[in-house]
Amino acid sequence: MSMRKSTSAVVMATAVALTVTACGSDSDSGDGKENVKLGFAISALNQPFMIQMKEGAEAEAKAQGAKITVQDGQDDASTQANQMQNFTSQQVKGIIINPVDSDAAAPSVKAANNAKIPVIAADRSVNKEKVKATVASDNVEGGKMAAKAIAEQLGEKGKILQLRGQVSTSAARERNKGFTEGLKEYPNVKVVAKQPADFLRDKGLNVTQNVMQSHPDIDGVFAENDEMALGAIKALGGKAGKDVKIVGFDGTPDGFKAIKKGTMNVTIAQQPKELGKMSVRNAMRVVDGTDIQSQIKVPVKAVTKKNVDRFS
Repeated sequence: MSMRKSTSAVVMATAVALTVTACGSDSDSGDGKENVKLGFAISALNQPFMIQMKEGAEAEAKAQGAKITVQDGQDDASTQANQMQNFTSQQVKGIIINPVDSDAAAPSVKAANNAKIPVIAADRSVNKEKVKATVASDNVEGGKMAAKAIAEQLGEKGKILQLRGQVSTSAARERNKGFTEGLKEYPNVKVVAKQPADFLRDKGLNVTQNVMQSHPDIDGVFAENDEMALGAIKALGGKAGKDVKIVGFDGTPDGFKAIKKGTMNVTIAQQPKELGKMSVRNAMRVVDGTDIQSQIKVPVKAVTKKNVDRFS
């Protein structure tokens, strides 16, 4: 009996040891991808472009076995600052930020840096504070492409309205810079009105209606995103795409529909899902201790009625 008890004790002890070892290996796997938690502070989810970027980020996180929490900043810098603070206090492994305001984001990014949490900027840069990388479309090049596109649509002569996005964002500033530089090649194409519409469709509609009262003879509209372009199309009615040429920026599903319909002539297409994917991919590389480039550019392409089927 004592021998059996002794043998049983050994078996039980061994089982306990194995159980402890197994539990230990689970707890030690905190660096495994299945336990990596990322935070994504996105500027707003009231635009198709941002929704697609979110979808791309979530798809990449799922593919890598990581968990990602997306917070909607609702186009409010203070709301986004609170969300960034929450991510930092939760000690997520990495944060992706698509800033509401490139300047206002700096203190939140600094707090994350102080907590040793790597930050990736997506689509828009962060000013006055370092991030591990900025993953963005080549907005300056896209602006130049837009200038060329509208000049070609107008036969290199005409009066245009430029609808600005949120001027506090790097995307709007860079697109404007590229567009302004690009138009220097076409001295007979004149910007007669330049007004902000904050990347929103309804504001694009209202601003275009107001500008048309003082400039009823405009020949073209360049909008720094498709949503504002779609607002301009509604304001212009039957003139859109015909008497008044429209060039947008983003390449959203609604933008592609407008191109097929003939109410929008060109859109400079970004790849929002790719922006989301690349942001997560590089965040994971940083978590893994891999060096990454500080500037990661996702190409943009001019889309017209001739090639829209390849994109939509």
